[in-house]
Amino acid sequence: MGQRWGLHAMILDNSLKNRSILITGGSRGLGREMCLHLAKAGVKLCFTATKRSSEFLKTLEEATKILGCKNVLAEIANVSDPKAMERLALSCIEKFSRIDVLINNAGRGMRLISENFNTIPTKFWEADPAAWSKIVETNINGPFMATRAVIPYMIQQKFGKIINVSTSSQTMIRKGYSPYGPSKTFLEAASRTWAKDLEGMGIDVNVLLPGGATDTDLLPPSKNKKGADGNLLSPSVMNDAIVWLVSDQSNGISGGRFIARYWEDLCARRNDLRLNPQIM
Repeated sequence: MGQRWGLHAMILDNSLKNRSILITGGSRGLGREMCLHLAKAGVKLCFTATKRSSEFLKTLEEATKILGCKNVLAEIANVSDPKAMERLALSCIEKFSRIDVLINNAGRGMRLISENFNTIPTKFWEADPAAWSKIVETNINGPFMATRAVIPYMIQQKFGKIINVSTSSQTMIRKGYSPYGPSKTFLEAASRTWAKDLEGMGIDVNVLLPGGATDTDLLPPSKNKKGADGNLLSPSVMNDAIVWLVSDQSNGISGGRFIARYWEDLCARRNDLRLNPQIM
């Protein structure tokens, strides 16, 4: 079995210390888990949320307790607003002097279309246009706007990492999952395109997904909450993979798709990743 990239690996990997990381949608779910896990590695952390909620304040409090005020920046920002993303990027630069990593995690799910989407699929033509637009704005335009805002700084640094959080291939084409599923299909295709556009600039672009439904607010609250396949993963499933992707261990690997659920298997053959980063 390969080496695990958990807390022990973070301690051994000095490249994470003071690395400036921006996570969109960092106040809850997968974003919150990644924020707090990376905070333990001593990164300089910036995260966003759409509103000043109790979850936002709790994540800010916990991250600050770990890192101290000078190493945490939390902003309320709409990822689909280009000006807001430009201001966010500038705020990160002003506080931390650089942006090393962008994790495009912010996303909207099918609950905007229907609270019963998991049991009663909504046909695409039955979806409310306003709800449809909100999902598309956040899931498609959001990663573009955020990435567009940070790329000039990364190009100037000659270093950067873009990590786009996606979903399982089955979800992309599952009945009743429009527009959420197709929005992630776009994101993965865009990630490969961006990786090619950035070749030779020292900037890597990769996709990370849990590998199944996770216990987050994207699913309706229920005593028996579970995904379409009957399983439910903990948000912590992302931890080992995200540590590796933001560290120098993944330098030069770009255009890949990594499934957090199977991370131990990938670690066993991690030396192959440089030759074939497109892990499906």
